[in-house]
Amino acid sequence: MSSSPAHPQRIVVIGNGMVGYKFCEKLVAKAQPGAYQITVFGEEPRPAYDRVHLSAYFSGTTAEELTMAPVSWYEEHNINLHLGELVTGINAASKIITTHKGLEVSYDKLILATGSSAFVPPINGVEKEGVFVYRTIEDLDAMLAYAPKARTAAVIGGGLLGLEAAKAAMDMGLTTHVIEFASRLMPRQLDEAGSETLKKKLESLGISIHLNKSTTAILGDPGVRKMTFADGSELNVDMLIVSAGIKPRDELAVKAGLSVGPRGGILVNDALQTSDPDIFAIGESALHGGMIYGLVAPGYDMAETVVTNLVGGEKTFKGFDMSTKLKLIGVDVASFGDPFISEPNARTIVFEDRIKGIYKRVNISEDGKYLLGGILVGEAANYNMLLQTVQNRIIVPPDAEDLILGSRGGSSESAGAGVLSLPEEATICSCEGVSKGTICNSIKDEKLCDVASIKKCTKAGTSCGGCVPMLGDLLNATLKEMGQEVKQVLCEHFQYSRHEILDIVKVNNIRTFDELISHHGKGDGCEVCKPAVASILASTWNELILKQATIQDTNDRYLANIQKGGTYSVVPRIAGGEITPEKLIVIGQVAAKYGLYTKITGGQRIDMFGARVDQLPDIWEELVNAGFESGHAYGKSLRTVKSCVGSTWCRYGLHDSVGFAIQIEERYRGLRSPHKLKGGVSGCVRECAEAQSKDFGIIATEKGWNLYICGNGGAKPQHAQLFATDLDTETCLRYLDRFLMFYIKTAEPLNRTATWLNKMEGGIDYLRQVIIEDSLGICADLEREMEFMVDTYACEWKEVVNNPELRKRFQHFVNTPEPDPSINFRPERGQKVPVI
Repeated sequence: MSSSPAHPQRIVVIGNGMVGYKFCEKLVAKAQPGAYQITVFGEEPRPAYDRVHLSAYFSGTTAEELTMAPVSWYEEHNINLHLGELVTGINAASKIITTHKGLEVSYDKLILATGSSAFVPPINGVEKEGVFVYRTIEDLDAMLAYAPKARTAAVIGGGLLGLEAAKAAMDMGLTTHVIEFASRLMPRQLDEAGSETLKKKLESLGISIHLNKSTTAILGDPGVRKMTFADGSELNVDMLIVSAGIKPRDELAVKAGLSVGPRGGILVNDALQTSDPDIFAIGESALHGGMIYGLVAPGYDMAETVVTNLVGGEKTFKGFDMSTKLKLIGVDVASFGDPFISEPNARTIVFEDRIKGIYKRVNISEDGKYLLGGILVGEAANYNMLLQTVQNRIIVPPDAEDLILGSRGGSSESAGAGVLSLPEEATICSCEGVSKGTICNSIKDEKLCDVASIKKCTKAGTSCGGCVPMLGDLLNATLKEMGQEVKQVLCEHFQYSRHEILDIVKVNNIRTFDELISHHGKGDGCEVCKPAVASILASTWNELILKQATIQDTNDRYLANIQKGGTYSVVPRIAGGEITPEKLIVIGQVAAKYGLYTKITGGQRIDMFGARVDQLPDIWEELVNAGFESGHAYGKSLRTVKSCVGSTWCRYGLHDSVGFAIQIEERYRGLRSPHKLKGGVSGCVRECAEAQSKDFGIIATEKGWNLYICGNGGAKPQHAQLFATDLDTETCLRYLDRFLMFYIKTAEPLNRTATWLNKMEGGIDYLRQVIIEDSLGICADLEREMEFMVDTYACEWKEVVNNPELRKRFQHFVNTPEPDPSINFRPERGQKVPVI
């Protein structure tokens, strides 16, 4: 590090976005006190804020929470910050910048971190009222002010920024359309198949996607009312968000005579110097190697490069891997390495689950040794290890498909072992350039014991957050390597496991998420802890799930599964599949009255599809009045207990499987758990109820019932294991009570019973000791807790139907009770299906 000069070097930074701020943060961290006099100019009226998570502003995150550092931070580090002040000129010869207020400031080194502006295509009418760009908090405030006048919004642009804008439109309660000029969404990151999977996932959430569309005009007076396209089609909209890309802010550089690219961008060398060696450009304004980088991570690396060289070190910028993992409107999307390389230069392996909306592609070298790149849509949990496998030239397994199939249901222990085997120089946090060695050494040297401490110490995981799961794996693996006990915590907001949180909730009589996090956690929570805590609260107190609506997903919020086109399904409980003719008639009448698509499911229930959210309370009022109750098809709870007809009708039946299935389903209805639960009861070994593919299954024997547990169907089917034989009905129910409550108390969030048992030390033998032999002395407590759940059960939909305040929640728009006009259907096989 250079020694402090007699007179501090004058550094002027133009631009106070994320990259401009990061330059300042890195400089004050590396420089000796008094070595530099730093002056920063920002056009916006507020200090730098997190644009990566800008869409969170629409779901309640405040501008202060998005702020990267308050004004006081700049003051503490002797940085002269000018907000709301535009730099209008640079005199490179005299090294003076001028602002629109007439201020002149001299510099020794000038940093251009001017970023980019939204690219607005030259469309007739783009200047009309109701047309917005998606760039700053002020843009977002303007949208929020205008949204009450609108019902339908369109977004021009189907790339990353466009889909972020679409989420914003949805969060404002608007019917949302995405207009994309190309033939697929996110064309720079996804191939045709991956894009199609993403498109279907977004359409299932109610977003209309229009591809191959070139907008020719925006009509309306004074505000936007209609869009017209080159193919002659039209779209009625009340609001338009333009998010078609970015344009580097290079106007100052052009005016100062600095070299720029033919399509814009300030030309820089590997040291990020412009054509004037005392002027540097970083972030989205810089053109390096013919590339404008639109992600924050390369901008941070550019800032690191300039700072390192300023303080006497040596570093060059050689380009940046544009691999990225995103969550777009709740859908995981990732691409890494070379996502598009294919035969004959590589072997491509593809996994596709069209039902669940999952697409995975990996590209393997011709010799089968190395991973070259890939694409993940719908499930991207193994992105970090795949990226590390590419970057560090790690030899792939003999069965290369294990790269995308082997991680499904894999344990965190195996993930931790994998990340610990990476080389020390492997970059774990691309945004901050933090290596595996730095993280592991910090854990050891600083005695770090949680992810939050790693973030504070190394800065890893403090930007986009994509590497946070890997930080957790590294922490656990390193602590185990050091011989320390590893505590499995729920997430960075709670330093407790799920089981410990459940105990805290019970002991302290905690009824809300806010109460829990304020007394026993920190921050505002996340997508990991909020649904987990919601499940814990429901499993403990058995209260109406709508009391936790703010931390539930859409399905639990509206007590129904959202379907394609934005409509919902209605699924009454039909215990054991048994239904009277009168109730069957009611279902037919309701379905006919509301024009619903009907289907008998594999779980012996009748689904009714196509209900608007505003129709749900009226539909359920008729069903409740006819004696139906919620089937909990939307919840992490008991779904069905399937049965065959048993001894009542079947000549092979040994016992009344229908009656027992009904008894079990009515006992455990509404029971909230870490994941969904399914059961089955078969009247003989012919197994017509398929009980051995369920979380719990019961098969009749000549002496009673055989009980099977911890099976499931789905992407990774697993047979249930025989737990106990020849049980009488009372004993079978007692074991089930204990088993289900033990699962609820000890399983990790979103673990099915099969996964829970697979991870359990001692396996099925240990579980027998706990449930049958009462080795832990807790069986009486488990039975008592289950009795509480049974005694306090209430049908959720009956509560809603009889509560006028709750009924008011069920409307599509926040500002009007009118239904969504964009929901359309077409006839198919005598019924209706959604048009998407």
